Amino acid sequence: MTQYRTFRTIICAALLLLALTSHTSLGQTPMETGFLDRTMKFEGTIYHYQVYVPFSYADSSRWPVILFLHGAGERGKDGLVQTQVGLAAVLRQHPERYPAIVVLPQVPPDSLWVGVPARVAMSALDRTLKEFKTDPARVYLTGLSMGGNGSWYLAYRNPTRFAAVVPICGWIKPFNSWVEKAETVVPPEDGPAFEALARRLAQVPVWIFHGEEDNVVPADQSRQAFAALTAAGAPVQFTELLGTGHNSWDGAYGSSKFVEWLFKQSR
Repeated sequence: MTQYRTFRTIICAALLLLALTSHTSLGQTPMETGFLDRTMKFEGTIYHYQVYVPFSYADSSRWPVILFLHGAGERGKDGLVQTQVGLAAVLRQHPERYPAIVVLPQVPPDSLWVGVPARVAMSALDRTLKEFKTDPARVYLTGLSMGGNGSWYLAYRNPTRFAAVVPICGWIKPFNSWVEKAETVVPPEDGPAFEALARRLAQVPVWIFHGEEDNVVPADQSRQAFAALTAAGAPVQFTELLGTGHNSWDGAYGSSKFVEWLFKQSR
């Protein structure tokens, strides 16, 4: 009996080794999942960003992609801190809620999601679309606070790229000395900002979130955007979270109704 068990063990080990060898010889290596470090060179400068790949990822099907833009508190050069807040925090705590590949670029210190950082974000998105098995008809854009402003900015300049846009507590028009230094969402030559934005995004599904008591970015920014988009006949929704301050992103990204709506959108 002992000899039989030893023989069986040897056979099982040999079969396992053969399977592993065949797997390797076919060039099939385990797919990395979770938050993956990525770097890219853009106009001579190295930028770090993250790509979140679901644990259930398989290249047998095409996956939706979300471009997430962080807020001012996550600016830096480490390519990591933006994975701690907003949508990234939900991915860590409840990954099953977002079956999608998520691109998380990072803005350098003292910068905003305009100009070069915005172009870097789009380049990171394009690289991710090529690197993984993705669905170009289901690419979504969202961001919080400064990233909400960036979402408006990128959507205005790329109105045909995204199946849905979700700005959270973002602004459109400059409202204090800090943001007045930034490039505006709508170029002045395009006319009144909210009306021009609405004309540009009239065919894009948009869901706006803002806290009623936000004392960092006035909620009136989102109210005016919603009114202009509604007047233009755009497919827009607006959720103003009553009694909520600047942090309206936890309520937005934690909403099962929002998640269900998002993944139904397709270009």
